Amino acid sequence: MRDLNGKTAFITGGASGLGLAMAHAFGGAGMNVMLADIEEAPLKAAVADLEARQVRTASVLCDVGDRAAVVAAAQATVDTFGKVHVVCNNAGVGAGGPIGEVKPADWDWIVAVNLMGVVYGMDAFLPHIRAHGEGGCFVNTASMAGMISVPGMEPYTATKYAVVGMSEGWAGQLAPENINVAVLCPGFVKTKINKSGRTRQAKYGGPTEPVASPGGSPVDSGIEPDRVGRRVLEAVQAGERYIFTHPDMRGLVQGRFGRIMAGFDVADASPALEGMEYVTPALG
Repeated sequence: MRDLNGKTAFITGGASGLGLAMAHAFGGAGMNVMLADIEEAPLKAAVADLEARQVRTASVLCDVGDRAAVVAAAQATVDTFGKVHVVCNNAGVGAGGPIGEVKPADWDWIVAVNLMGVVYGMDAFLPHIRAHGEGGCFVNTASMAGMISVPGMEPYTATKYAVVGMSEGWAGQLAPENINVAVLCPGFVKTKINKSGRTRQAKYGGPTEPVASPGGSPVDSGIEPDRVGRRVLEAVQAGERYIFTHPDMRGLVQGRFGRIMAGFDVADASPALEGMEYVTPALG
């Protein structure tokens, strides 16, 4: 999608952080922008920020963990701008802890927002993109935690691995329709995800305060969000599938893949599998 001028982007978690950074980048490329967020005051401030940049923008309050709310946001986007071409399923929260100590409500909350929020965004917007037949792009925000697992962050990692896997499958399904599905995997970025408990819905226990960590959170010393926004813009224009923002983390991914390949080497030499003639059918 080289020419984005006049097209529309929808962004969840759009009032701050990565979402607002994407809005800056897309708006600078001439796109209309619909921001969706669960926080009303920051959402209004974000709209004012974009309007000051001469970006045609609108907003909608939306809890991405509520399928009906996402469906309504999709309809509001089409009602406002006529068509939508780029959908950024970006809203996300963080939770983790030692094994056996993660509360059930933490699991429910993070799965509802990080995983099901992406599912609902895909389901709600795909019919609208198909309807105009001009192609489009979904950008699903995962994380480097969707590529490597960090001990103590299993709930977050589980949702981000899921977003990577789902996006890979959807990309294969939708490519023949000229609809790209990209997965964004940033490392540490200066966002407020370490304070995401401030927006925690009542049904998951209500707002919580961030847990202080010695030396501060690595999120606070990450890269600037606007750099990620510009990276997403160029990836959408180039039709990329995997959007990475921290090339220095390549070695961590290679290390994981190396351990996986070593597991296959062990299976090749396994006496238990010796002489097995089974051949796995072609997949995809």
